[in-house]
Amino acid sequence: QGQLAESGGGLVQPGDSLRLSCASSESISSYSGVGWYRQAPGKQREWVAHIRPNGMSDYTDSVKGRFTISRDIRASTVSLQMYSLKPEDTAVYYCWAKTAGWGVEYWGQGTQVTVSS
Repeated sequence: QGQLAESGGGLVQPGDSLRLSCASSESISSYSGVGWYRQAPGKQREWVAHIRPNGMSDYTDSVKGRFTISRDIRASTVSLQMYSLKPEDTAVYYCWAKTAGWGVEYWGQGTQVTVSS
């Protein structure tokens, strides 16, 4: 069973950068996709970005050009580099992975990102 653990959250000011990391207990090559979701207070969890086995990545419109998802297959980690952070980026960020075949989904415990002056 895969386990995901996020790190790197914190309190930053608008315009700052932050890098989130997600360590997987399983090889990320075994997943059909890995990525990030976030949930702001009082809102539903929303998809942020994901990266496919072929290395192609997609982003929700609100973070395009500001966030970059990457992976290190050897280290079984997925990262989210966030630039030009805005107050509306404030949320708990969750790492997500989906297995090939049965399509079982795994979630990390979440890491808080707060953007405030």
